[in-house]
Amino acid sequence: MFAQASWDSIGRRPVRFLSSPAPWRALSYLGASWVVGAVVVVTVTSVVAVGVATWETSVGPAFTASLGLVALACMAIAAAPFERWRLRLIGAPLAAPERSGGVRARLREPAGRREFGYALVSLLALWWVDLGIASVALVIPGLLISAPLQPTAPLWMAVVLPLVGVVLLPVALFLIAAWAGVRATMTRAVLSPREAELIEVVRSRARLVDAFETERRRIERDLHDGAQQRLVALSMKLGLASLDLPPGSPAARQVREAHEMARAALSDLRELIRGVHPHVLTERGLPAAVRDIAGRSPIPVDVDVELAGRLPTAVEVTAYFVVCEALTNVAKHSGAQRCAVRGRVADGLLALEVRDGGAGGADPEAGTGLTGLVDRLAVLDGRMLLSSPIGGPTLLRVEIPCPASE
Repeated sequence: MFAQASWDSIGRRPVRFLSSPAPWRALSYLGASWVVGAVVVVTVTSVVAVGVATWETSVGPAFTASLGLVALACMAIAAAPFERWRLRLIGAPLAAPERSGGVRARLREPAGRREFGYALVSLLALWWVDLGIASVALVIPGLLISAPLQPTAPLWMAVVLPLVGVVLLPVALFLIAAWAGVRATMTRAVLSPREAELIEVVRSRARLVDAFETERRRIERDLHDGAQQRLVALSMKLGLASLDLPPGSPAARQVREAHEMARAALSDLRELIRGVHPHVLTERGLPAAVRDIAGRSPIPVDVDVELAGRLPTAVEVTAYFVVCEALTNVAKHSGAQRCAVRGRVADGLLALEVRDGGAGGADPEAGTGLTGLVDRLAVLDGRMLLSSPIGGPTLLRVEIPCPASE
């Protein structure tokens, strides 16, 4: 990514390239190799010192070799995260992979072995190349530019050599940017997960989500058919009991209070059931469920969700909880007086939009629950688009692939 942008800038707009942050980003990216070099030098020096001190003992050589291997393994384990971190310096960040076990489990995976191997190459060779190219590219123009500072330099050298150094300096920056681009591209190619690995991660997430949704449905059925029905029967019996008691008596007052408490508990239980898995979504589909949640919103909501039929269960559940989270955020954070929900299916894609005219400034990183929605959408290969400038309005758009309506 950076390599292609760098070459395009060098070939088409060299002046703009030199005035942009790209050369300095590339220089900082390559310069970060001094950290790797310092760790390698200190570690090698320490291992050699231990080896010299223990060489005369019977276990000295074996202990030194073991210590060297352990040190190399520890450095390699830390080198791959460092390589991912330094990609941010060049504007090509790479997310860390999901880890389900320790180092041994990681090395059993193809991605883990690639990561470990590349870390070894970086420790043993690449940091030399990074610092060597950066140093040579900058030292030669620097020496030429500093020629007038030499007291014995002839006049012609004091005039000509600085000019040559100034001319070579852009060439040096181009060389640094080109190698940084190649280095970053190579790092991303090795450390990025392969397509098959990504597919397996998505399938694993889908299995977890399916199991989670199945459990939610079971809990919803148990609450709806068990605890809720018992509370309904209890409330009815208390209501009938209050009719048989003398009005105004202490017993009638206590029964009436118990009746109100049963009704409040029933209301709380119904809200809990809606949060676990709304019954209306299962029975009547997404449009009715969205209208239901909109009707209980503390601010007015205009609902325009038109679907030709039922959607796959996973799509309906994901879309429903997206709307729930969006309306909750609107009520808590936006300060809007009204919002609107719109949904359509076209060309095998469900598009949901939640719009409000509030204060704006919504940020997925601010803990508003939007990050969780992104993870849930990723399982279905969906995506979320957010436009929320300061001052509003805010538009949240969700797109979920789905087959034709049944």
